[in-house]
Amino acid sequence: MEKMGLIKTRFEGLKLFSVGKVRDIYDLDTHLLIVATDRISAFDVVMREPIPDKGKILTQMSAFWFKKMEDIVGNHLVSTDPADYPSQCEPYRKDLEGRSMLVRKASPLPVECIVRGYLSGSGWQDYRMKKAVSGIRLPDGLKESSKLAEPIFTPTTKAPEGEHDSPITRKETEDILGVENTGKIIEISLAIYKRASKIADQAGIIIADTKMEFGLVDGELILIDELLTPDSSRFWPKADYVEGRPQKSFDKQFLRDYLLSLSWNQKPPAPQLPDAIIMKTREKYEEALKRLVT
Repeated sequence: MEKMGLIKTRFEGLKLFSVGKVRDIYDLDTHLLIVATDRISAFDVVMREPIPDKGKILTQMSAFWFKKMEDIVGNHLVSTDPADYPSQCEPYRKDLEGRSMLVRKASPLPVECIVRGYLSGSGWQDYRMKKAVSGIRLPDGLKESSKLAEPIFTPTTKAPEGEHDSPITRKETEDILGVENTGKIIEISLAIYKRASKIADQAGIIIADTKMEFGLVDGELILIDELLTPDSSRFWPKADYVEGRPQKSFDKQFLRDYLLSLSWNQKPPAPQLPDAIIMKTREKYEEALKRLVT
């Protein structure tokens, strides 16, 4: 285990393409190099302290799920082995080992694709106010963490860094992406969620919801970014599931809950995280990896 964690990378000789909440991305001409740091964000604010090994866990989990879904849809992953990377990456092999992906360049679709199988988070809040999520009417009488009769597709906008994504309806998604592409991503997203849920169920994990991103390469629709990680999904221990209350989790909901206990306005600067919160968050990510992948 890395004790300190990797907060940022700056590789001389490589062209920095973008810096996200978690990932540093480098432009390698025909490909991108995605490096998952150990940064963690909550409420769209990046914490000051890293979660050791988090980037390695995210990379391993994404690679696992990309492989599992290849017959449903292609993805951008070329390799996670630095030995396969272009020669200009060689000086940074140690930093890249275990936490990086060489990927195909894609044109990202400007919509976050969220599938919900259970009512939690913002979906639960929307249901309480409107009995609907992203314009989809749901039955009366549902509770927090209720399992839905069928998973639903609840897209959001892709907001600029530091701003919140906004829920949109299917019609609004069609206005952005077109009817054909919208239909495709809904079908693919639901198929991925259903397959992943079956795999996770065997590992004692409920996938309450998950976020996916798609892009186009030469007109081909593919998965990009990450897939079914604790950063992009709610993972609940099946053995502890009880409808009608918040659930224990293997994701960063533990960190969110801690932050909600503070008198913090959810704007930068982030509060300092105690060592116990950092290590407990890491343990939850690691537990999800062990159950699902190893």
